[in-house]
Amino acid sequence: MDGTDLFNIFLQIHKPQLQSYGIPQLFWENLYKKLKNQIFDSGLVFQLAKVEYENEEKHVTEPMWKLIVSAKSGISIKDPNNIYLIDHAWTYDISSARQNLTQVPNLLDRMCLLMGLDIEAEEQEKIESVMREMWRYNQSYSFNYGAIEERMPIWYIMDEVGSAINHSDEPNFRAMPFLHMPEGIIYTLLFPIKDVDAGDEVTRDFVEGQTKDPQKRRALLLPWVNSTFEDENFEQIEPDVNYFLVGHVCENLPETMDKLKADTSKKLKVFSHYDNVINYLTDPAFEITDNEEEANILWLMSHYKMYKELSLSSPHIFINQFPYENVLTIKDLLSIICRRKATDKLYDSDTLETYPAWLPTTYNLSTELVQFVAYFTQRVDKNLENHWICKPWNLARGLDTHITNNLYHILRLPCTGPKIAQKYIAQPVLYNRPNINQVKFDIRYVILLKSVKPLRAYAYANFFLRFANLPFALNNFDVYEQHFTVMNYTEENELFHLKCADFIVEWENQYPDYPWKTYVEPKILFVLRQVFEAAIAQPPPKGIAENPQSRSVYAADLMLEWMNSEMQPKLLEINFTPDCQRACEYYPDFYNDIFKCLFLDIDNPEIFHTLD
Repeated sequence: MDGTDLFNIFLQIHKPQLQSYGIPQLFWENLYKKLKNQIFDSGLVFQLAKVEYENEEKHVTEPMWKLIVSAKSGISIKDPNNIYLIDHAWTYDISSARQNLTQVPNLLDRMCLLMGLDIEAEEQEKIESVMREMWRYNQSYSFNYGAIEERMPIWYIMDEVGSAINHSDEPNFRAMPFLHMPEGIIYTLLFPIKDVDAGDEVTRDFVEGQTKDPQKRRALLLPWVNSTFEDENFEQIEPDVNYFLVGHVCENLPETMDKLKADTSKKLKVFSHYDNVINYLTDPAFEITDNEEEANILWLMSHYKMYKELSLSSPHIFINQFPYENVLTIKDLLSIICRRKATDKLYDSDTLETYPAWLPTTYNLSTELVQFVAYFTQRVDKNLENHWICKPWNLARGLDTHITNNLYHILRLPCTGPKIAQKYIAQPVLYNRPNINQVKFDIRYVILLKSVKPLRAYAYANFFLRFANLPFALNNFDVYEQHFTVMNYTEENELFHLKCADFIVEWENQYPDYPWKTYVEPKILFVLRQVFEAAIAQPPPKGIAENPQSRSVYAADLMLEWMNSEMQPKLLEINFTPDCQRACEYYPDFYNDIFKCLFLDIDNPEIFHTLD
């Protein structure tokens, strides 16, 4: 094949990338040649310049290096050769960053030089400095294919040339990540968007395309452009109806509200793809069927939205979901509805603790970024503990989740997808694990919802526990087994099994002044009742809608926090169609009890706590 054929193949593979990143067609052929021949010619037209500050004092956001155009004739946007490959000095995922700095030869010192840090400091001090400072240099990309774990953000730091490019609101260059398919390597492509003279500084817009809101833009630029948010208001206002609809699949409401009662004169046929229902639903009142058309109960694992059609075509069939239950199961919506339970005031002016006390302070980093920065800043001013856990509002299992008190770190996270920032539980009630010591743990209650009008909800009496594998301390936030309790999705993490009955026995030994059944659990059940009251307080789409055909099961995850010598339950999240494998293994009648309560109205008080 000649060069033209090879270039056309390159375009077939890479054209969607080139177009989506807005890389001018003028540069495509020269980009192909530079990639094919590995031409890194930026050194011919740029030079690094170290910035000198009086008395060697500079604000953390001020640059240590600048990139200057050294080409005598400058750089023209019309010259097709003026696209440059920028290599990446460090590519990593967050969980391996500290290990990389320790084990990859010369990486730590290279990062210190690149970031202008003290290269003569002790190794541990250098590591902590890089881990803190790297968020001003980090870039990210992710792949839109493969398993969800493979689509998690990958972070990288460009080489010395790319890292010396500073921000401007009126930039003269763009820098975009680019995957060269034949190599499987990500480069950054640097190209001009204005004619640039010799001696000019190379700049780019660090928050390009992320926002048109000037206040939000000012917040996102804080890692590089110092500004103050001390006078901004951090109070949160419940958004309008449109907020609850944007980005969500439309669902409709049933036509009829006639009560539906199961016909117990014959077996109820259950259609489901969930193995645990198929394997563990053994009560003779029910029968598993693989024919959806003959089912009395649809127990689905994917989201269902067509309630109107179901009510018209099959008014006798039950479905295991409620219309607009996403106000519970999507993290940002959950925090909004829970704040409805803040009755007297929104926050304490001295401690800045927000209400209700059982909801960790939560901000949406897409829609409430300015309020979050203002709240974070006021906590700094009052010298209050300020660690946050930032997580996607649409993922679970701890994926793409970060814990930090570094504002710059938090501000970089929205570029990898929507996130909430939730106040980290800094004083958790701990459990003394044999041979390990005091570890974090969380508690999962399975919740059954039978009706919205009136509210009829139950908590399964056998709760479930998850434990961290390392002793808790308010440090090393990138060490998963110290700060997280979800261990059942990776083979390398030990899963500590403990049934709730055995846990309660040990709890009474560790916390004799805080008995589980009379002190802790009533507080938890109160929180769960409050959540469901909040979830039905507004009509849909701002609240769960009534549907006589609906019955649903959720999992509520909570932790306990010390607050003035009292244990305060804190609601972490509520899960849609939760994984109940462990429930079935511990309690083989789990689904028999669940189905009898939901569909046969057999709610044994020894098995279920009433929440309504």
